[in-house]
Amino acid sequence: MTSVTYRVTGMTCEHCVRAVSGELRALDGVSDVTAVLVPGGASAVTVTSDGPLARQVVADALDEAGDYQLAGS
Repeated sequence: MTSVTYRVTGMTCEHCVRAVSGELRALDGVSDVTAVLVPGGASAVTVTSDGPLARQVVADALDEAGDYQLAGS
């Protein structure tokens, strides 16, 4: 198992948390997603998966969920 925490911008409410979590959980190999919401800042989103995920795969899932971005991208 691999667990990685990403800093995600654009998340402002619990709806955002659900949208982001849902898209990330749908990725192959992902078993858990937790988020610590920081409205107006970079929220901490931890993804647990069978193995490492490519950063672009995570970025694409965030884009699919809405207007969310990996911090520093």
